[in-house]
Amino acid sequence: MIKSVRPLLRGSTYSGALFAYCGALASLPLLPVAMLPALAWPSAPYGVQLVLILLLWAALIGVAGLARPTRRVLIASARRLLRVPLPDPVAARQPANSPEIGPSPAAPAPAADRWRTPLWLLLHVALGWTGALVSGMLLLAGLTLPLGAEAGLSLFGRSVWVVGGWQSWAVALGCVLLAAVVCVVVANTLRWLAPRLLGPSSAERLALAAERELALAERNRLAQELHDSIGHTLTATTIQAAVAGEVLSADPVAARAALRSIEESARAALEDLDYVLGVLREQESETAPTRTLADLPELLDRLRHAGAVVEPELSGELTQVQGTLSRAAYRILQEGLTNALRHGAGGPIEVRVAAAPGTLELSVVNRTGAGTSPGTGTGRGAFPTSGHGLPGLAERVRLLHGEIEAGPVGPQHWRLAVRLPVRLSA
Repeated sequence: MIKSVRPLLRGSTYSGALFAYCGALASLPLLPVAMLPALAWPSAPYGVQLVLILLLWAALIGVAGLARPTRRVLIASARRLLRVPLPDPVAARQPANSPEIGPSPAAPAPAADRWRTPLWLLLHVALGWTGALVSGMLLLAGLTLPLGAEAGLSLFGRSVWVVGGWQSWAVALGCVLLAAVVCVVVANTLRWLAPRLLGPSSAERLALAAERELALAERNRLAQELHDSIGHTLTATTIQAAVAGEVLSADPVAARAALRSIEESARAALEDLDYVLGVLREQESETAPTRTLADLPELLDRLRHAGAVVEPELSGELTQVQGTLSRAAYRILQEGLTNALRHGAGGPIEVRVAAAPGTLELSVVNRTGAGTSPGTGTGRGAFPTSGHGLPGLAERVRLLHGEIEAGPVGPQHWRLAVRLPVRLSA
């Protein structure tokens, strides 16, 4: 019993009914326009005029529902008054192009989806007027019967009249309860229709899924960028701090150079970290710090300050490698050099970058100790590792349609080799 009465006591019931009645009132400005043909044809029968007015009124309401702002207003109102969780409408197309995934063709919305809002408006107005008239009559009866008004009901040739006394109060209470029941029916009907007509259509659901997929890909890319940047910085600064501590007394100049390199590395890593955290918090952030092949000499200098011996071999027109490919190549070399610092056994680190028409070749070769390989956490410095470096590199290379090889070369060397397709700019 209490469960059946509970909807009558909810505020959402009456806010939903108010939403329906406001929709009915909002259709009133269109009624004079719908009456114009009937006024222009005064000789028509009353029934024909009435049908003509109703049909034209419904057509005008449906046309109003074709406007995009109408759908947005209805969704916002339904969320607030019906308490229905409805997402904002989205364009029936995939989001903007991703530099790694490529262009996404637009998907036009099916014709059936465009008529969902006009259908909602027509049902909304019809329910609003029906509920308003029925509940208004019931409330009027409930308010006037205790004041001495008479009410009668005729059914199958029998009539029942209520004239004053306790019967009028009982019938008045029943009318008020019936008016409340009408509000429950109207609100629940609209609440049931809202997800089906105002909720995302099939095309919008595809667009939302595409947006979520690209957002996930972007977050994964940011995680990889953060891993590459912070991982390299922590590795390099740890070695540089150790070098500075060893030569602090014997060679203060070298110690100061190592400390200066730590400062520069930390500042660059903080820029990357601020950008990534800003994006993850969905806040406006500054332009992402871009590291490209043009920054490779600075990266190699930081490694030299850490005590590493780097032997670079650069060939081809590297300045013509632009955009996403140049940024990805920098991150690939950064990760390879970080692994060489973590797991190398000393000796020179060979870095090769070769740009040729159609391909960009990258390789990092370093010495390894016995039983040492990237990901084992052993070797020089015994740095712990998350184990995400090489899988992350492989995923990055795969998105760029390239090839990657990583493994031992001979008994004491480890080689990372990447081959990327490239079209050099003119």
